[in-house]
Amino acid sequence: MLDARIPDGPLAEKWSNFKSHARLVNPANRKKLTVIVVGTGLAGSALAASMAEMGYHVKCFCFQDTPRRAHSVAAQGGVNACKNYKNDGDSVYRMFYDTIKGGDFRSREANVYRLAECSASLIDQAVAQGVPFAREYGGYLNNRSFGGVQVSRTFYARGQTGQQLLLGAYQALMRQVGLGNVELHARHEMMDLVLTDGVARGIIVRNMDTGKLERYGGHAVVLATGGFGKIYFLSTLAMGANGSAIWRAYKRGAYMANPSWTQIHPTCLPQSGEYQSKLTLMSESLRNDGRIWVPKKQDDQRSPNNIPEEERDYYLERKYPAFGNLSPRDIASRAAKERIDEGYGVGPLRNAVYLDFTRAIQNQGEAAIRKKYGNLFTMYQKITNVNAYKEPMKISPAAHFSMGGLWVDYELMTTIPGLFAIGEANFADHGANRLGANSLLQACVDGYFIAPYTLANYLAADIKTGPIDTEDVAFAKAQVGVEEFMSKLLAIKGNQSADQFHRLLGKILYDKCGLLRSKEGLMAAITEIRQLKAEFWKNLHVPGGEAMNSELEKAGRVADFLELAELMCNDALYRNESCGAHFRVEYQTPDGEALRNDKDFAFVSAWEYKGEDNGPELHKEELNFDVVTPTVRSYK
Repeated sequence: MLDARIPDGPLAEKWSNFKSHARLVNPANRKKLTVIVVGTGLAGSALAASMAEMGYHVKCFCFQDTPRRAHSVAAQGGVNACKNYKNDGDSVYRMFYDTIKGGDFRSREANVYRLAECSASLIDQAVAQGVPFAREYGGYLNNRSFGGVQVSRTFYARGQTGQQLLLGAYQALMRQVGLGNVELHARHEMMDLVLTDGVARGIIVRNMDTGKLERYGGHAVVLATGGFGKIYFLSTLAMGANGSAIWRAYKRGAYMANPSWTQIHPTCLPQSGEYQSKLTLMSESLRNDGRIWVPKKQDDQRSPNNIPEEERDYYLERKYPAFGNLSPRDIASRAAKERIDEGYGVGPLRNAVYLDFTRAIQNQGEAAIRKKYGNLFTMYQKITNVNAYKEPMKISPAAHFSMGGLWVDYELMTTIPGLFAIGEANFADHGANRLGANSLLQACVDGYFIAPYTLANYLAADIKTGPIDTEDVAFAKAQVGVEEFMSKLLAIKGNQSADQFHRLLGKILYDKCGLLRSKEGLMAAITEIRQLKAEFWKNLHVPGGEAMNSELEKAGRVADFLELAELMCNDALYRNESCGAHFRVEYQTPDGEALRNDKDFAFVSAWEYKGEDNGPELHKEELNFDVVTPTVRSYK
């Protein structure tokens, strides 16, 4: 059984107890220690800047041309914090409970409570950095609500919250780069993790401008590389987003936790044709004022403005009156799919539902709506040529976030000593469903407030190690493995691009391991994925050579996705229950809601790689609920 190393003591005191008793590193010794941070989104930039500020030497890597292009920049709606500025009953405990319940009671109490506890400090940090959060007329910070809660705890910067938070972290990072405390390596992709005597000691990276492989050593390696939602091909994620760093760590011995728990976001622009390579997110914050509906008549061809009120089905308000349009994402997405599948979908492909602001504009005025969501409405009009102030938006569910990721203990360390995973790269905080505006929170809290303490606790035992020798045989062996992998991809000489295989894989997963899953569908998906993988290694075509080559980069990522997809389906197949975003059609209540099995499945699934010719081995971390009692998750 896995040991999460959760501190003793009452829940509300665990993090304080840890900080009080954690080992420290003398400031004079910090300069002797090197920390490698892979990824420069909110989690990576925040941690790199924090560790450098404390005096450690940091080597930071990203495959983008600048840290500002990390996918954190795309987050729109806000970041949660239990400040209770609205005096509406919010507290650390209420935020903790909302998050545990939102994740369908499939996350650790201790981690989730720490997330809520640290949230208030984040807002103070961001304001000090100059993040332009929305403010009320008198100058006080404003809040709005997100799905799955009944209080206003979401701080926001119009529809650009991720961008503004990332700019704050970026300026902190670049200050340390300017001071010489951080070595920043842009356009470098991690290709493998290096272990010496079972401990993470470095990485092999590929310089994407030259194609050359390079070795970097450190006393700890931190993966802040985000999630793997792009595995579905059509998703809200950036085109370059991938799961390769965590997958390669998995193949070196880090356990992968709950890989099948992926979130389908309910408010995205619908697919409009086979030519598309990604989908566009429309912030969940729009559900504060927008009302979701479909016509009561199937295949209704009328313009939405010509459908009278009595012929509209506001299905979220009808099915979930307590939360209505702010129901959690998994519930809202399944409800939309159910209406679409029953023939009530709208749009040219009948694959969308309406998000209507008519009532909000009547009650508040167009100027008020424009002030809150103006950039989102502008983006929508640029893409669709529809003025959403005059006509409802069309939205549809799309792949968005990975609740699963590398297994980490309370200190955010994986099963490989010295390898840490933070932000979306780990599984730790969200259970089976993430509440909106908790993603930015987790990334920032991990980077600014948690990992700096837990890394120091680990590094305190490493001050006598000395510099890491990249000429060690372990580095040489890892580099040879990467060279062989790339040569193998280039040597196939088939006639299908990596994108074509990725698109086919995404369709298999969305149809059979997406919003709805079944034993029959998952078994079929595993068979189809294996066939597609065999075809990939037989018929892939990568033009060019080992120098600058974006198609080679794609091919490596798709090769990893093909392996990860099979593990996702195996994980979903093993879990004979429905919980959060994992909805097995065999396990549902008479009214179509998720049916959990707390007796047999109240655990974290942690999978261990056992070699290419063997199946993965399942390890379980039992979830113990000492403060909350798991109940039927109801938003009605």
